[in-house]
Amino acid sequence: MRVSVRKVTLLFAACIFVVVCVFLYLSLESQRLTGVEPFAILHQGDIHNVEKKLERLEQELELNHQSIYDIKKALYDLVREDNSSVQVLRSLVDPLFDDVDDHIPTNKIKQQLLKLDKNECLFYKVPTPKTDVQMLDVYDKLLFENGEGGVWKQGFDIQYTGMEWQDLPLKVFVVPHTHNDPGWIKTFDKYYKDQTKNIFNSMLMKLPVDKKRKFIYAEISYLSTWWNEIDVKQKHLVKGLIENGQLEIVTGGWVMADEANTHYFALIDQLIEGHQWLEQQIGVRPKSGWAIDTFGHSSTMAYLLKKAGLTNILLQRVHYSVKKYLSQNKMLEFMWRQTWDHSGSTDIFTHLMPFYSYDIPHTCGPDPKICCQFDFKRLPGSRVKCPWRVAPQAITEKNVDERARTLLDQYRKKSQLYRSNVLLVPLGDDFRYDTPKEWDDQMNNYQKLFDYMNRQSGWNVQAQFGTLHDYFTAIEERNRIESGQRPPGYPVLSGDFFTYADKDDNYWSGFYTSRPFYKNMDRILESHLRGAELLFSIALAHVQNNSLQALFPSSSLMSMLLLARRNLGLFQHHDAITGTAKDLVVNDYGNKLFESLAQMKDVTTKCAHLLLLQNITLYNPAVTDFFDVDEVRAKHDAIAEKTIIKISKHPRTVAIYNSLGQERYEIVTVHVSVAEVEVSEVNGRIIEAQVNPVWLGKEEIASGIFELAFTARVPAFGFSTFVISPISKSTGSTKRGKVVLYNNQRGRNGRESRYGFSVLVSGLPKVPFHIESSYITAEFSHKTGLLQSFMNNEDKKVMKLEVQFLFYGTTVEKSKDKSGAYIFLPDGEAKLIEYSKPLIRVIRGPLMSEVHVFLPSVQHIVRVFNSPGLDGVSLELSNVVDIRTEKNKELAMRLLTDVDNSGGQFYTDLNGLQIQRRKTLQKLPLQANYYPIPTTAYIEDSETRLTLHTAQPLGGTSRRLGLFRIGNSERRWPCCCLLMFVFNKIFRLRFIL
Repeated sequence: MRVSVRKVTLLFAACIFVVVCVFLYLSLESQRLTGVEPFAILHQGDIHNVEKKLERLEQELELNHQSIYDIKKALYDLVREDNSSVQVLRSLVDPLFDDVDDHIPTNKIKQQLLKLDKNECLFYKVPTPKTDVQMLDVYDKLLFENGEGGVWKQGFDIQYTGMEWQDLPLKVFVVPHTHNDPGWIKTFDKYYKDQTKNIFNSMLMKLPVDKKRKFIYAEISYLSTWWNEIDVKQKHLVKGLIENGQLEIVTGGWVMADEANTHYFALIDQLIEGHQWLEQQIGVRPKSGWAIDTFGHSSTMAYLLKKAGLTNILLQRVHYSVKKYLSQNKMLEFMWRQTWDHSGSTDIFTHLMPFYSYDIPHTCGPDPKICCQFDFKRLPGSRVKCPWRVAPQAITEKNVDERARTLLDQYRKKSQLYRSNVLLVPLGDDFRYDTPKEWDDQMNNYQKLFDYMNRQSGWNVQAQFGTLHDYFTAIEERNRIESGQRPPGYPVLSGDFFTYADKDDNYWSGFYTSRPFYKNMDRILESHLRGAELLFSIALAHVQNNSLQALFPSSSLMSMLLLARRNLGLFQHHDAITGTAKDLVVNDYGNKLFESLAQMKDVTTKCAHLLLLQNITLYNPAVTDFFDVDEVRAKHDAIAEKTIIKISKHPRTVAIYNSLGQERYEIVTVHVSVAEVEVSEVNGRIIEAQVNPVWLGKEEIASGIFELAFTARVPAFGFSTFVISPISKSTGSTKRGKVVLYNNQRGRNGRESRYGFSVLVSGLPKVPFHIESSYITAEFSHKTGLLQSFMNNEDKKVMKLEVQFLFYGTTVEKSKDKSGAYIFLPDGEAKLIEYSKPLIRVIRGPLMSEVHVFLPSVQHIVRVFNSPGLDGVSLELSNVVDIRTEKNKELAMRLLTDVDNSGGQFYTDLNGLQIQRRKTLQKLPLQANYYPIPTTAYIEDSETRLTLHTAQPLGGTSRRLGLFRIGNSERRWPCCCLLMFVFNKIFRLRFIL
């Protein structure tokens, strides 16, 4: 018996020796140089780095040889029954497996990383195009003084001599219009029934009365609704008004889209929807753009409109100091050029309105008190009054001379701000011309004024009603150019017009983050719509090629796609995606998005069902349970929940669809009903998987629900199918994540087993802790639980990345505006959220690891993925925010880094299409330095770039060296994502807020 014990002991010791030797070998192997190809050309700096690494390897090798010798000697003594050798062996082995119960080694995954030199990037080789006006330079020049400008408070006193029109008369085009928000104070349907429908009906009644009358209209969402209600005769009349130039459809989008938060995909989609409707129903294509109420302007929109065939655009909401600067230099009309364009191929002629607003008091000239007197809807007896308490007068023979002189004076002063003797004067406001009386009051009184002005030979004026097309055509004729050409002497401008301010320090940066829940829902519908459209197109071609059209419900599915496009288009409205509509209107938008999300999943599952069948003739559209979708929402304002895949005796099949044009290789997660499963490909090959707990609360693990993670490789525009099979016991292919709870609230520490998961309950961690993948290691503060740095495991370069959460208050003075849906008016610098000993939840596994920190109002989560795809070189941050108990506070997340972005430079995207350089200006308040981040932003120095990619639009800034700040203002806020490029290699930090 004694011999047997000695043999077993010897065998056990030998096994330990082998394991330790292998471990040491792997430790050495992991330190070897990676990424250097045979016969690669090494620069002097590379050789120096190699020499240093070789020296370190030699030192570590010597230490490992000593450790192996000590282990051999301890094993020899153990065989000779020297009991003290057991303690020696343990002291040698234990450090190698420190924290083995709570740390699962990650498998080494080879990453396909793109390494770029600056010289290999086109934008580093080609200089930035030079233009007459670069908006970033303008912001550098401006003092942003808000001095008193006289009657034009934000401008200056305008003078003229009267000799300016001796050679060419002043040609004035007064353009009647209405601005119809597809939802704001009222819902889309309510606005249509109460006002918009009446505008169209009145137009048909009053516009044909006199061919001199003109009108422009923009929002196709309303026009298409009315079109479906009118008869053939009325439709013919509308077409006639367009053909003879009395009615012009401007821009032609489904809505007047926001330009700060929108993604270019949705911008294009709503333009296509509007333009196709116009082409099919009326046979007209818009040529002029009209954007009078979007809160700032993006050069992306100008680019898209140019590509859509428009030749001219009009803007209104631009910072009042910028308007003043451009007015002083007669640069309110310019060719707007993209910042990457060296040839001028993207130029589009742009007209900027000079004054405060697009309403009638602020469009005829610099004095709103006088201009309001020529808004004939405000005649005595009307419910609408002039704030300056001087009412309009109906034009008669007795007062026409004085009234015409007064109005012409305003026209002449306004014309001094432009380079030509052609003047544009919009005549309208929100939901105007909704009664026949207003049509008559405006048109008749103005026609009397025009007739009188035009008869005065010494006045040198020609005034008339007109459309945008009339005005821009006159500009071209005066300058003797073809449509789309640059008028001689007119400036070229590049850049964008953010952040907008209409007065004082009221910067409209609040709407960048208002209602981010619905901003995120917008992005989700965009992706679902794109995916469904692709699948539908492929499926339709498939059935047509097989002459099986009768089997496929193409009409019903196309109707769903059409509705989704229109609902998504509706939400691009500048009071929808911006979050500036009333609650009841937001709910209406939310229900429309929710309806289309459900329908897009229906389209996707039906098309996927057909495409995945081996025998297409077996397709039955009535079968609705062939597929279930991964996520479901109970209602429009509910966070999506994972569908639980019920696992019983039989395997379940999961089909993963990739709607992108490139292969995707990343980790996916699903929820399953049991933990004892394995995942395989359709060919039977078992793949590695990880099972994590699903949490009911901060510390309670759900029973019967588990998160299953595995790596999926999915071809471009294709499917990959995986099989989830039940197993009797755990296998090596599927491992469970291990849990550590710090600062638990139950009052007891120790190791537990909860539904098969190893849970270590502990107090406050004594030192920083970490999670890692094969590519990165993320380190967290033991005091706050928040991220403080990460390391690139490839070259061991450590980068500071400290996360903080802050609150902004708002101004308290009764005389000042407060932060809200539109504007951001903080009461000073942000204050850190105060807390101590937060509950920290750590889950580690071979495929993914994550840290959850529970702070006041915020649940913050950081994830790393051990994947060969882009998610394997990323950190993912997510926040679930609930500030319903807070008042007059706005939440922000701050990232402190060691990136040296000297000069206050940072970069944000414009609508996901292009990048715009920004610069923090200390002369401006905090809210002025916030910019929209529709999808991405970054800071950089000579070696490092830190880039954020968001899952929904946000606002952000970089006010100090190495700092990123992301602002938010929502009660419940689910997600966004971050991407990092570090050390000239792609490194992604996905950020879900």
